[in-house]
Amino acid sequence: MSVAEVRTAAEQKMQKSLEAMKSSFQKIRTGRAHAGLLDHIQVDYYGSMVPLSQVANVTVQDARTLGVQPWEKKMVQVVDKAIRESDLGLNPSTSGDLIRVPMPPLSEERRREMTKIARGDAEHAKVAVRNLRRDANEQLKKLVKDKAISEDDERRAQDDIQKLTDRFVAEIDKLLGVKEQEIMTV
Repeated sequence: MSVAEVRTAAEQKMQKSLEAMKSSFQKIRTGRAHAGLLDHIQVDYYGSMVPLSQVANVTVQDARTLGVQPWEKKMVQVVDKAIRESDLGLNPSTSGDLIRVPMPPLSEERRREMTKIARGDAEHAKVAVRNLRRDANEQLKKLVKDKAISEDDERRAQDDIQKLTDRFVAEIDKLLGVKEQEIMTV
């Protein structure tokens, strides 16, 4: 393994950590409706649990309402039940084969809780990035030990990995700031 391969592997894994954080941020409810809010809901479809997106269309009807239209008429009640039982605290209403999911406004206390959850997710992502930095540095030390690279090359590579880590941590902080602003906006 070369220095470039170590750096590339670390960068790819750090990018995946960032994507995982973005994905968890999508599940955090703000006050506005967005289709990604229901992505993690699982529906019982003929005995097997599948994501909601595989049994219904999810659309944004207005700023505070989602529309869920199951592809099969008999799935309406099952989808309605799955949304009610989710951890989102939503109360859908059914009219024919369309399920409307109104987004209740968040209280100030609930907004603060959501902000804490977002901060926790961001901290987990930072820890993951730092662990990846440590792993990359250990791989570089192993290359020096195996005499594949010089100590000067190792030092330069460690500096490069540190710059990479700093860049991803800054990106995480930026995304957290945007999410906090989004949550606290009434």
